[in-house]
Amino acid sequence: MATEQKRPVILVTNDDGIGAPGIRNLVEAVKDLGKIVVVAPDKPQSGMGHAITIGVPLRLNKVHFFEDIEAYQCTGTPVDCVKLAVDKVLHQKPDICISGINHGANHSINVIYSGTMSAAVEAAIESIPSIGFSLLDYALEADFTAARKYARIIVEQMLKGIPDKHTVLNVNFPKLPVEEIKGVRVCRQAYAKYEEDFIERNDPHGRKYYWLTGEFVNFDEGTDTDVWALANNYVSLVPVQFDLTHYQLKKHLEQTWKFDEA
Repeated sequence: MATEQKRPVILVTNDDGIGAPGIRNLVEAVKDLGKIVVVAPDKPQSGMGHAITIGVPLRLNKVHFFEDIEAYQCTGTPVDCVKLAVDKVLHQKPDICISGINHGANHSINVIYSGTMSAAVEAAIESIPSIGFSLLDYALEADFTAARKYARIIVEQMLKGIPDKHTVLNVNFPKLPVEEIKGVRVCRQAYAKYEEDFIERNDPHGRKYYWLTGEFVNFDEGTDTDVWALANNYVSLVPVQFDLTHYQLKKHLEQTWKFDEA
């Protein structure tokens, strides 16, 4: 049997807050696969993207939310949680970082805004292979049975062999019972986004305020995308990266745009 020292260290975080059902289900799914350490926000941080806390003190408190699992809640963002976990809790880089399970989709353009995925991306920036998990169900009473099953399968795959230390995967689970899920599809990110609108209202004092609304629109007809996979009862798995360079356009500009040399 592997000794405690040889067991992989798995950092678990999220953006819905340490008390969210999603993170509890993720811990349950993987708790016997290694030494689990949880560092998560003390309150919901959805839509925070890659925000970090500057100019405001960060607090980190040990909590007992998970049986026999070392856990801390942080007053900062999901990215803050990853940074503090490495520097002040683990004092080393974990073997992998997993984020979620988010309540709600993080497919297509949502990956840009997602605190769940930004935590995973931050880990990858720090050379920690990572995965962000999301379930297409916003309800607190959501059924995570299928998500637990497939999250464990994917984490086991990553622990067996990681192609690159900067690996980061975006995984979304359809809102379905286990028996209706067809499997896992490796996909590309769809070009789909919210067509947004701001509803204008007045508060009780007569002052205007705005409430963001929108309708999700898929502009991508491909059958190899995360949106297609989820609509067709698959778990979607998209490898993403933090290098935002558009290499094809870079090459085109180098060949076609001319600049006078100084």
